[in-house]
Amino acid sequence: METLKKIVFPLFSLFLCYRSIELLRGLISSDPNEFSNNEFLIISFLLTLFITGVFAFIGFAYPSSRILSDSYYEIKSPKVLNSIIKVLGIKYFRLLLLFAFWGRKTNRKKYFNGTKKGLVNFVFQTRQSEFGHLGAFVVIIILSFILLIHGYIFLVIITTLINVLGNLYPVILQRSHRMRIEKITNN
Repeated sequence: METLKKIVFPLFSLFLCYRSIELLRGLISSDPNEFSNNEFLIISFLLTLFITGVFAFIGFAYPSSRILSDSYYEIKSPKVLNSIIKVLGIKYFRLLLLFAFWGRKTNRKKYFNGTKKGLVNFVFQTRQSEFGHLGAFVVIIILSFILLIHGYIFLVIITTLINVLGNLYPVILQRSHRMRIEKITNN
């Protein structure tokens, strides 16, 4: 099963990458005035979903977080991170995720089983998730600049909002998880 995952999931990533490129090409070759606000909402959602999926499927199959050095994942300024967490209301985002998906014990056990070894796995999973969301966040920001140049102002605004909620918030949440774990393991 693991070997199949290492083949199939990268193929999903390639497919989503292809769909993202095709969507971007279609937008660039079109006039922004051809689209309704509802179509922009759908396109924004799809673009964010496709790009995030590219990184997610690779991360499901391979340890993609290792692309960045260990020093990137270290929490260097916990006070600054705590301030960001409070200002952005990350605790409410975490509660929403717990309610919507992670509240089920089977989902949580996949990432943390309550043991010391489970803690190591949880840290690894936070890095995987953070890398995937960070990669998607950066790519979507770059694509947003391209779309802005082509006059897609409303699309960029909606895409940026979805990108912040769908990718930036998870990055900060994963960093907050590791900060909390460091407090436990350092004591």
